[in-house]
Amino acid sequence: MEFEMIAARDLDRYAKDKNAFIIDLRTPDEYVQEHIRGAVNIPYERLQNCHSLPLDMYLVLYCERGSISMAAARELAEKGYDVKTVIGGIHAYRGRMLESY
Repeated sequence: MEFEMIAARDLDRYAKDKNAFIIDLRTPDEYVQEHIRGAVNIPYERLQNCHSLPLDMYLVLYCERGSISMAAARELAEKGYDVKTVIGGIHAYRGRMLESY
């Protein structure tokens, strides 16, 4: 199974899409500091134990710079999920859906 790589600038569109389930794979502390509006924080280390991911939506994954979300996308795609991963992670994002505290 394969996954799609998307540009960080496309996150604005996905954040408004009701069929997208956006997952921030960073630590809870990193998530609290800034995240994409509407994203759910599931740290990569806990992703393996998460059994409630929606099968009727596509998953959009991001991390700090993209390498962790790529590994997670590969794992989830092998399990049958429709997955997209953000190239460059949140570090590359410059859109309007960023929430910072």
